[in-house]
Amino acid sequence: MRFLITGGAGFLGTALSNRLARQGHSVRVLDDASAGDPTRLLPEVEFTQGDINDKPLLWTLLQDVDCVYHLAARVSVPESQLFPRDYNLVNVGGTVTLMEAIRDTKVRRVVLASSGAVYGEQDSIPYKESAEVHPRSPYAVSKLAAEYYVRTLGAQCGVEAVCLRVFNAYGPGQRVPPFHPPVVPNFLKHALTNGSIVLHGDGSQTRDYVFVDDVVNAMVTSAMASAVDQQIINIGSGVETSVRELARLVVSAVGTKPEEIYNPHKSGGSDRMCADISKAYELLNYLPLIPLEVGVRLTLERDPQFQK
Repeated sequence: MRFLITGGAGFLGTALSNRLARQGHSVRVLDDASAGDPTRLLPEVEFTQGDINDKPLLWTLLQDVDCVYHLAARVSVPESQLFPRDYNLVNVGGTVTLMEAIRDTKVRRVVLASSGAVYGEQDSIPYKESAEVHPRSPYAVSKLAAEYYVRTLGAQCGVEAVCLRVFNAYGPGQRVPPFHPPVVPNFLKHALTNGSIVLHGDGSQTRDYVFVDDVVNAMVTSAMASAVDQQIINIGSGVETSVRELARLVVSAVGTKPEEIYNPHKSGGSDRMCADISKAYELLNYLPLIPLEVGVRLTLERDPQFQK
């Protein structure tokens, strides 16, 4: 098959691009390289640096493409609160621009990487796709809007649309930026230097951490599965883990004794998050294979930034 992957040089995008290329597919990547690293892509992946809102460029890259994976997005919740207009421009405007170009070029299917953040606070755990959503940040709002645009415009122009609500993905290749870093690589970084691990709130808040390889398995299947048009599907581990327990697993994997500091004055976000993945099993035959304890160790072993 022939694929275009927007944001294909980012964390999830690189893993997906390289997996598809190894399977013998034709893979094109569009990425502005603001957060991704094109050097991590395999040589057979055709990389183009550019903007998701550049429609003439999209027209060119979409020629003869069977399926588009739309991963291009800004992804920091705290940053979105500071720059909501920028998040709307990229995450919402970029999605609309892409869907217009897809409509013009007769692509068969588009798969959107959405987020479990769209759920916000829920009364029941695990989160089902049928739940009423309560997005609590501009980032979450932008991903929900992207879902609506992909499904609505897809239905109007006869393009199959699949939305994957990915929960807390982690694994080798995830950047640790100086501000608002993802929790798993951030904990690993500080544990390796025997520094301090900061837990916001009291550390009891839970998340659903899902290993990158499991996410990619679901993404690959979603391009080829039948009966998934217009579907919203959770992709997670289906396991609820507290931030405090994550810190324990990281310390155990690294073998150091970093200080744990609790910051009660900063909220840790939603109290609980966990995906109901029964729909993913039903439609994609999806079963997560890597438990968190193993995934943390694999990240430590495989990611060059953590090599001592």
